[in-house]
Amino acid sequence: MDQYELIRTAHRKYGKNISELSRMTGHSRNTIKKAIRGEPWSYKERTYQPFPALGPYLTTIDGWLESDKGQPRKQKHTARRIYNRLVSELDFTGGESTVRRYVRLAKVKLGIDSPGAFIPCDPAIGREAEVDWGTANAVIAGVKVRLKYFCMRSKYSGKHFVRMYPCERQQAFFDAHIHAFAFFSGIFSIIIYDNLTTAVRKVLQGKKRQEQESFQKFRAYYNYESRFCNPGKGHEKGGVEGMVGFVRRNYMVPVPEADSLEELNDKLLESCLRYGSHTIAGREKSVDALFEQERQSLLAPPSVPFSNIQLQPGKADKYSTVIVDKNRYSIPSRYAGYPVKVELTVDRVVIYFNGKKVADHLRLFNNNQWSLDPDHYLELIQQRPQAFDSARPIVQWRKQWPTCYNKLLERFQESSGMSGGTKDFLNVLMLYRDYDEQAIEHAVTVALKHNIRSSGGILHILIYSNTPERIIPPLTGWKGSAPPDLTVYGQLGEVQ
Repeated sequence: MDQYELIRTAHRKYGKNISELSRMTGHSRNTIKKAIRGEPWSYKERTYQPFPALGPYLTTIDGWLESDKGQPRKQKHTARRIYNRLVSELDFTGGESTVRRYVRLAKVKLGIDSPGAFIPCDPAIGREAEVDWGTANAVIAGVKVRLKYFCMRSKYSGKHFVRMYPCERQQAFFDAHIHAFAFFSGIFSIIIYDNLTTAVRKVLQGKKRQEQESFQKFRAYYNYESRFCNPGKGHEKGGVEGMVGFVRRNYMVPVPEADSLEELNDKLLESCLRYGSHTIAGREKSVDALFEQERQSLLAPPSVPFSNIQLQPGKADKYSTVIVDKNRYSIPSRYAGYPVKVELTVDRVVIYFNGKKVADHLRLFNNNQWSLDPDHYLELIQQRPQAFDSARPIVQWRKQWPTCYNKLLERFQESSGMSGGTKDFLNVLMLYRDYDEQAIEHAVTVALKHNIRSSGGILHILIYSNTPERIIPPLTGWKGSAPPDLTVYGQLGEVQ
């Protein structure tokens, strides 16, 4: 641009001719003439790009690209693969860059792997929401775990709800919806999903889907319409797809830590509420302001939430455990061998015998795990005290109980022998059924201090420490006056 100005100024102001200007600048006479006439000072792009080295191979390349149209996305020709085939199969001697330029133009000409375009849309108020799952790490009670998080996002306002679960099973899927409807205080008319197996049993032709029967019941209970994306077309619900990444980058960095999953979900809920003050790019109002307009258009939720409970039969085996989803849950040993009923919620396993609840466990989501309540085995171990040290429920519990319990066990065994002391110590452990852990630990500490060597002494301490002190009031009536005459007491024996 500096030389363009130089040429025009030298010609118009100082009268330099074309030959002089050509010698001064080094440009051709035609270029100087263009600058004087004021024509664009740039090079024209070619309207046609010849490929002399590729001439004999153009038809072959086009054929290879055409054959890719029916092939899997990851098994199509790349420019590098085409170049390698030309060299190895057809003795091509040209450069790879030439092949790359032609392949790029040929794909446009043949309509192959075009990036595509999107239609700008204005979603209807309160009509549609999108759902998706994400995956992230978290630290729960000091243990690093891999969790799934559920996202539901309003297409109109952008307000979103996030909740974490150990898995993506159907009960978690339903439970997440129930919490989301409570968060939004209403139900969207249409909810858009991937073809996830918790909702779709079979993908049919076009938009038709064969839904899971339980999902149909859930959807009918909340009276909304489900809509599913085309397979492999997650961008059809791009809002929540982007939200999954936003949540991971903003809510999960640094890796979140909590004492329980419920505490972690409370923190996520606070993050979702804070996001309401955010204004999405291209919009004039905040998320909360838009949602306030949208709230009135949502369907009112039912007064009673959907019953998200599964019931199934079971049977206690010889280990006094019931197998549920490839995991074992203990029940009291006296019920071993009997049929039971199992109630499954999203996070609990409750077991009933003859209508009576006999066990309640936190639900496990991996395979081949054991959830053992030591209390279920105490009577059985008391009958077989030699198994005390190797019994899995006791071994697991022993890692957590206070060190004073081990000292008490040693004292009982010194006093009553290995078997007798172990049996008596099991009586102390059975006190957990009636007293809390802190009270028992305090009683054991007192017993050790005063050299008590039986479970009866522990029970006496617990009863005494939980009984209000009886205050004996002082004698009154003679204070300030003469004390009573006690010599009269001796005369009582003389009375006939």
